[in-house]
Amino acid sequence: MTKGGRGGSSGDRTAEIRYGKAQVSFYRTYAKPLRVTPIPESAFTGRENVLFAAEVDVDVFGDTFLDAYTAGDNRDVVATDTMKNFVYTMALEYEGATLEGFLAFLGRRFLETYPQMEALRVRGREAPFVPATSLDANARRVGPSSILFSRSRDDTAVAEVDLAREGPSPRVTAATSGREGMQLIKVTGSSFAEFHRDAHTTLPETTDRPLFIYLDVRWRYADLVDAIGDRVDRYVDPEQIRDLVHCAFHEFNSRSIQHLVHEIGRRLLARCPQLAEVSFEAQNRTWETARVSESDERVKVYTDPHATFGRIGLVLRR
Repeated sequence: MTKGGRGGSSGDRTAEIRYGKAQVSFYRTYAKPLRVTPIPESAFTGRENVLFAAEVDVDVFGDTFLDAYTAGDNRDVVATDTMKNFVYTMALEYEGATLEGFLAFLGRRFLETYPQMEALRVRGREAPFVPATSLDANARRVGPSSILFSRSRDDTAVAEVDLAREGPSPRVTAATSGREGMQLIKVTGSSFAEFHRDAHTTLPETTDRPLFIYLDVRWRYADLVDAIGDRVDRYVDPEQIRDLVHCAFHEFNSRSIQHLVHEIGRRLLARCPQLAEVSFEAQNRTWETARVSESDERVKVYTDPHATFGRIGLVLRR
């Protein structure tokens, strides 16, 4: 997306215009249930969507808003409070089952409703609630409740969709899905050795270490139709991606975090041919050893590391 549309001008100056509403939260009950194609690494096959909840950011672009900046002329300005209420209305009207699909629906409706908007970027963060535990009517079997949910503070799905006008019709121009906030500790089966050493190096080599990482994963589809959930048989749910990450981390004896995220990316692209790109942002949060048992070297006490941490990024494309 070209931010600011064509780029407004005022005298000998140019301007890029953007404004919008942030952190619009909504909690929709009884959305359409989601069913997805299973993958071997995940037990996830769908969700009932009794609660479909998210927090949304909206960014609007368009030269028609320039007069609001240069002359205080607000006639074309859609108030951000109006945007908030519009999100609520669209959350009620949405007939789909995915976060990406909702963002695309919301963006299209914004552009259809407000012709002064030239382009739009909408971001969403899932507000996850998981079914609480309940007994069945005979009090004999424990299972998930269909009416009681517990808010999860775990990793969460995210998405971003860009839209622009093509003649009278809005069009999705880009879409990214993701899973953010994973915090994963593997107590054995990771190493870091044979790295470059010089006068500044104090880090010891290790052939087996507990590896604690923070990890965000994002992906793009080859076909935008798959990205926005219109063909759920081609849609990959973020919970499936999370589970595949878990399986790869569990199985793979990595020699570095770089080695690990590349292996995860390789497996993701192999498992999901509809994806064109996967990317990773990882942080090394590995603990420091505080105490070691004298009788069993496996028994140790660890502590959090210093405030600084390593960062690792990777983008893999087909």
